[in-house]
Amino acid sequence: MQIPNFPECNHELVTSLSQLSDRDLLQAFRQQPESGRYFTALFCRYSTLVFTLIRHSAKSPVQADYLFALTWRHVLHELNGLELTADGKDPEGKPFSLQSWLINLTALCINQAELPEAESIHYALQEAPPPLWCYVERSLDQISAVERLMVVMAQTFRWSDTRIAAYLQAEGESMTPAQVRQQLQVAYQNLEAALPEDIRAIYLGYLPQAMASQPIPEGDPLGTLEPEAEVDRPDAPGSGLAAGLTQLLQPSSLSGFPAPS
Repeated sequence: MQIPNFPECNHELVTSLSQLSDRDLLQAFRQQPESGRYFTALFCRYSTLVFTLIRHSAKSPVQADYLFALTWRHVLHELNGLELTADGKDPEGKPFSLQSWLINLTALCINQAELPEAESIHYALQEAPPPLWCYVERSLDQISAVERLMVVMAQTFRWSDTRIAAYLQAEGESMTPAQVRQQLQVAYQNLEAALPEDIRAIYLGYLPQAMASQPIPEGDPLGTLEPEAEVDRPDAPGSGLAAGLTQLLQPSSLSGFPAPS
């Protein structure tokens, strides 16, 4: 199983942090939560280690990629609650080693993971690298509930504008298909704007209307839901961000949405 290569690790915003120690990166991560480059730098520094641990436990390359992404999602969550003293020690007063901490956390994810069969996983690691996915997921929480719901139905379930409008009307939201199409464009723009500025620079290159310039890729990356091949959506996000969008729209990420029927 080949170790993946991540182009973002060569981006100047990431390489400029290469001289910082783990402790300095962690401190910057905690002090600047609006920035994503520090987590991305940590990801680039330790992605090979984490992937090496995971690939020996997964039954297939597809499951390994899937678990790799889920593990880094868990890493980001745990980093937000990590408590260290000013001199870099844990609450018990022991010197903190990020590498050891990541090894233990990866082992925990490996042991507790309940992975679906490979044929049920629709995730492409190169299209939706973990840092992008994590911050897209956070941005999704920052747009309105109606916008989130429309993005879910359009991106995951591949519903047409007409079907989305009918569903929203049944839920008390009066909206025509034309208004749905227009509001989806606004939702995509709001979603991109909610991303940290450095994440947009690293992954999107600040391309104008990056989320509306290219068709979305086929499949449902990092999900186990089969999309309905109902309609082509030329107004969908660009390929990189779309991959991050669809991968996070898995069952565990849909708990806040009513189930479309």
